[in-house]
Formats: sequence, structure tokens, C-alpha cells
Amino acid sequence: MTTAKTDEVVKEQPAPATPPDQRERDRMRRRLARRRGGGWWPYLFLAPWFVGLFGLTIYPMLDSLYLSFTDFDLLTPARWVGAENYERMFADDPVFWDTVHATLLYVAVSVPLKLALALGVAMLLNRDLKGIGLYRAAFYLPSLLGGAVAIAIVWRQVFGGDGLFNDFLGWFGIEGQDWISSPDTALYTLILLAVWQFGTPMVIFLAGLKQLPKDVYEAAAIDGASPATRFFRITLPLLTPIVFFNVVLQIIDAFKTFTPAYVISNGSGGPLNSTMLYSLYLYKKGFTDLQMGYASALAWVLFLVIAGFTAVNFIASRYWVHYDD
Repeated sequence: MTTAKTDEVVKEQPAPATPPDQRERDRMRRRLARRRGGGWWPYLFLAPWFVGLFGLTIYPMLDSLYLSFTDFDLLTPARWVGAENYERMFADDPVFWDTVHATLLYVAVSVPLKLALALGVAMLLNRDLKGIGLYRAAFYLPSLLGGAVAIAIVWRQVFGGDGLFNDFLGWFGIEGQDWISSPDTALYTLILLAVWQFGTPMVIFLAGLKQLPKDVYEAAAIDGASPATRFFRITLPLLTPIVFFNVVLQIIDAFKTFTPAYVISNGSGGPLNSTMLYSLYLYKKGFTDLQMGYASALAWVLFLVIAGFTAVNFIASRYWVHYDD
């Protein structure tokens, strides 16, 4: 009798409750299952980007890599020639080395001058003055106009034999020359045009200056630090990430310069190939001489050179770029 009552009591007892952590795990499993069921939605929205990536970037790059090993004139089917284009480039094309010299000189001179001017102007504009926004817009304007064909035409007129620059020199009794037509000075007119377009790095420097802690400058001023000391000991070290960012961007941009060299030299790269920048030579070989296979090889060498400079900058940044940590 006692045993039967015990069995009834056992049967009537409710099942043990599920622990809270177990319920949470079950809820997470159901939520993950629902997410897996709709996992294709993100890819649907990303589909246009994937089409652009593969159709407009990856496929053309791979196709140009193939063409760099062919003889292709845009009119007849490509003919495989192996590494002949690269051998010709480095061994049998003296104009190629003229373009390398002109481009490296252009990058080495224009990039430091542009960044120095951009940083200096940014520091002048980093003040709370009336109408400062108008001055910032005015200094940024050349970057918006500098890449235009019209500006390059104006630049060619300014530094021509009868240009405004010679008129300015005449006020001081200095006899000018045709700066565009001289192989000794033609490239430097392009460099001056590049430096004039300092607005983009200036805006980036200005944004970095706005983030610098003011209490550090106040403490340095109390300790008697001079403006030069504050710049080299505080401003410049704190801005090194911004400097690094601008250096990488401006080097890449300088290697790709095309429009000013094309317009100022009328597409010839003259005089004596002094303004034959690499991008202009690449364009001339591909679309003027119809040597698209050789132009593709030139494009891949340029890609590798830019990648190499960028990699060197990232490696060297470990020794001079200072972050918060």
C-alpha cells in the first residue's frame, strides 16, 4: 500500500525545470538557425559591388597581365610572345629609361614640397578667426581645378615665352625664357603645378591638427618651449600617422600623373623627353603607337613599382610613425 502511494506521488511530480542557461542556449540555437536560413540576403545586396569588382577590376587586370605577354595592336588578334615585351623594355628601349628618370625626379621633388607647403598652410589655418572658412576653401580650390585640362593650358601660357611669369620677372629686370620649351626647366613647371595643388593633404593635416591635445601645448608653453621646439617635439611626432597617410597617397598620385604632362607637352613628352612621365609614355605606346601588349607590360611594371614603394613606406613607418600606444 505504501509503495503504491509512493509511485503515485512520483508520477504526479512535475518534470524538473530547464536551467536558465540551457534555455538561453536553446534560444541562441534557434536564432542562429533563423539567421542561416536568410544568409543569402547580404550577398544579394552586395551583388552590384561584386559585379563591379570582378567585371571592372579583377578581370581587366588579369586580361592586361595576359596581354603583357603578347603582341597586340587592337586591330588583330593577340599573338603570344612570352617575356619579349619586358626584355625590350629593360634592354632595348632608351625612352623607357628617360621616362623612369623624369618620373622619379618628379615624385622625389614634388611630393616633399607639396606636403611641406600643405602642413605649413594647415598650421596657419588652424585658428579660430573670423572668415577662416573662406580662406580654407580658397586654399583648397586649386586641388579641385588642378587636374583639369583648362588649368594645364593656362599653366602652359603662364610659363611660355610671352607668359605672365616672364612679365613678373621683367619687373625686377630679369630676362625670362620659354620655360616650357627648355628641357632643363620644363619638368619643373609640372612640379610647380603639382605643388600648387596642395589642398587635399592640407585638409587632411588640418583635420589632424584639430585632434591634437591642447593641454600638452599649454604645459610646454609654461615650461618655456619655443614655437620651433613645440613643432618638432610635439606637433610633428603626434602628426606622424597623418604624415604617413599623406606620403603614401601623394606618392601613388604622383606616379600616376598624366593630364598636365600631356597637355603642356602637346602629348609629345618634350622637349627631349624631359616631360615624358611614365603614364604619358604608357598612353602613347598603347593608344598612339597601338602597341597594347607593350603598354600592358608598362602598366604592370608601374603597378609593381607603386606596390614596392608602398610596401617600403609601411615597413619604414615602424621606425618613425608614433601612435597612441
